[in-house]
Order: sequence, then C-alpha cells, then structure tokens
Amino acid sequence: MGATDRFTRSEVQRILEVNEKQLDYWERLRLVRPRRRWGERFYDFKDLISLRTVKQLTEKGVPAYRLRRSIVALQRRLSEVQAPLTELRILSNGRDIIVEQDGTRLEPLSGQLVLNFDTRELGEKLRIIPERSAEEWFALALEFEGDPSTCAEAIDAYQHALKKNSDWVEALINLGALLYEQGDFEAAVDYFQRAVELRPQSSLAHYNLGSVLEEIGQLETAQRHLRQAVRLKPDYSDAHYNLALVCEKLSASEEARQHWRRYVELDPFSPWCTYARERLGFEHGNKSP
Repeated sequence: MGATDRFTRSEVQRILEVNEKQLDYWERLRLVRPRRRWGERFYDFKDLISLRTVKQLTEKGVPAYRLRRSIVALQRRLSEVQAPLTELRILSNGRDIIVEQDGTRLEPLSGQLVLNFDTRELGEKLRIIPERSAEEWFALALEFEGDPSTCAEAIDAYQHALKKNSDWVEALINLGALLYEQGDFEAAVDYFQRAVELRPQSSLAHYNLGSVLEEIGQLETAQRHLRQAVRLKPDYSDAHYNLALVCEKLSASEEARQHWRRYVELDPFSPWCTYARERLGFEHGNKSP
C-alpha cells in the first residue's frame, strides 16, 4: 500500500472500526487533518496510522484532549518532529503519556526526561502501542524516498519492512534501487536476486538485477537477466538499451544492433536515443530502419 493512497471517511470507519462521532471529535482536536476535495474529506496512509494510535490510546484510558496537549507540547520541544503519532513510539498506562525517540524517553507536558519507569510507578503496568507493521514501514520509506536528503532513512525503513515481511518483492526492489544509487552494488545484487527468486516473472526485477550485474562486471549473468526482462516485457525500452550495452561488451555485435534498433523504435525522443543511433551508424536526426 502506497503512502499516496486516499481513503474516504466511510473507508476509515470500516478499516479502524470507529464511528463518525469519534472521527469528528478527533478532527476537532486536530489529531488528524484530512484533505478536502469536492466537498469530501480524504485521509492518507499516515492518517490511518495516526488514527489507529489515537484509538488504541483512548481505549487504554488516555483522554483524547490530553493526547492533543501532549502532542502540542512535544512539537514545541522537538521541532524536527512533524507527526508524532507516526514518527515516534508512544507509551501509556492510561494516565501518563511517555514518548520514546532514539531510546530517549520524554514526558511531553513537563519536558522531563524519564530515566526510570519504576520511580513513576509504571513498571509492569506499562502498555506499549504495537510497533509499526510492514505496511507502515513501507509507507514511511516511500515518503523518505521522495527527498534525496532522507535516503538513509528510506533505506532503514525498507529494512524494517523486510524484517516484518521478508518476501515483500516491492520492498526488495525499492531497497535494491536505493542501494544501487548509493553505489553499494553488492548489497543491491542481493536484494534484486531475492526479488527475482520470489517473482521470476517480474521484468523489473530481472532488469534491475541485470543492470547492477553489468556494473560489477558479471556480464554473462547480466545478459541472461536482461534477456529475460525483454522476453517478459518486449516493449521495455530501458532493458533493450542496457542489454545492447552488455552485448557490445561481450562482442555480440548483431544482438546488440537488434536491441539498439528496438530501443530507437520504442523511445525515439529520449535523451539517450542519439547514442543508440550512433551505435547503429546513423547521424542524429535520421530515422531508424
């Protein structure tokens, strides 16, 4: 499930098993802020995470208004935290609210660090909100991935998602792509290989694996996976391009020409088409045969 998914009020009520009055109250407290379009309110995946946390806390006896006060106080103290309900670990025994960030625990309203739960008579009574699910980690990774400055956080979130669900092909591919961009080719190969094994009919998995294998000089294996990518998806222009490069390195000139020609047919206006035409012996601007 992607971070850009939209949910209507009725869908949120069904998914979280809450009623309309509860949603109205939590919105008035600004615990969640749905978007509006054409008179309808929409929620995204982060809203679902926030609302689930609110529901769990209120079921444990934490008044919603007290939760709101804690969030406001927390945002004042931790300026980098924009959405505490989704970004931090929240703990409560029904009376006290404790927030954990990077192993440090804070009582938001007082601002005091909590060093020993026993001194606050929490002890074994402490109830912990369940950790993020694989889907929640994946959604968070997608958000981090949208900003180059948070690439490390995206990688970490994908790794957490895969700890929860090691067979999630999309997470394997996305994580492999990030590692590839960071220059960690060996790790990228591992994740792409796992994706291919789990979903051998995925042209994208074969393409990514073939491309990174070409980077580390494993040309024959790269050629095999790129060939499979274009078999599975004959109009995969990028796969034809990379396969042509690999074939040239392997001195498979005729096969390389076939894929250069197919690339030009599929993507004649791309920035890389000039190079493909040059490899075919055409001057820039001429039509391919």
